[in-house]
This record gives sequence, structure tokens and C-alpha cells, in this order.
Amino acid sequence: MGGRVSLRGHCILSHGFESGPDATKVTALAEVAERLGWSHERPDYTDLDARLELSRVGDVLARVERLAGLATAAAARGPLVLAGSSLGAWISGQVSLRVPVRALFLMAPPVRMGEAPPLQGAEVPTSIVHGWHDELIDAADVVRWAGARSATLLLVDDGHRLAANVETSADAFRTLLSRL
Repeated sequence: MGGRVSLRGHCILSHGFESGPDATKVTALAEVAERLGWSHERPDYTDLDARLELSRVGDVLARVERLAGLATAAAARGPLVLAGSSLGAWISGQVSLRVPVRALFLMAPPVRMGEAPPLQGAEVPTSIVHGWHDELIDAADVVRWAGARSATLLLVDDGHRLAANVETSADAFRTLLSRL
């Protein structure tokens, strides 16, 4: 890294289903990470999401494996934070059980997702942003999941996409990273 100031760690920001690496929320999180001295990457899962012959949300297992590979490499270099929205939050939780992470940041996390295992995550600082009016994931289920872990939970007046709370989500991510 030459004469540059060393970075604090690395963030992997995973987009949701039917979204992409340039999505508004993960872009906002990337900007926060950069300002705070964290490197970051936004994997593209759109090829896997298109595999609808496997499930209504594409190739979820391949999503987990792609993130696990990236996370394993990043964790070998230093502190790692996993962040994700919706399906990206679910895979971030799964991978955190396999790869050492400093923290999790979950937006609109699916606590239950069909036949898949319920949402899980490493016992690390966890911050969640969820909409009271999420049409896909019941806020009460997220409250119970967060409460069982003593996670930081911010419930906002919004739906699943959290479109009206992009800056609120970025602020919550800033708070999490600032505490590490």
C-alpha cells in the first residue's frame, strides 16, 4: 500500500434478489465505508439470481459459496464486516458462521425463507434496519430475532426496499463501523 494510510478493514456489501451491485443501498454503504477508511467490494450475484429453475430466488447455495470465497480471502488480510440487503443479508449471516467477521449489518433480513434454514449469524456486533411495513418479511419476526441476539435494531416507516431510508441505513452503518 506504499505510503497510504492503512485501512481499518474490509466490507463486503451484498445486494438483494432482483437487484445488483450498483443498487442504491449498497452504493450508499460503500461510500460510508470509504469515508471511514474501510476498503469494500460489492459482488455481483445477478447471474445466480437468474437461475430461477433452481428456486424462486435463484441459486442461493452458489450465492453463499461466492460470498464465502470472497470473505475467506478478505478475512485472511484483516478485519471483515459483512453487510447485505434482503437475500444479501441472509447469505451474509450464513457466511459469518464460516468465516471470522467483526460485525454484521443486515437490511430487511429474511428471518425465514421458504425451505432454507432460518436466518443465522455469528455472535458479533449486529445492526439491523427493517421496515415496519415490509411486505415480504414480518417486522415482528425480525424484532424477535434481533432480541434473541441483543442486536441493534432500527425499525423505520418503510417497506421491504427501504427506499425512503437509504440515508438512514447509511447512518446506521456508519455508527456500526465507527464502534469497531
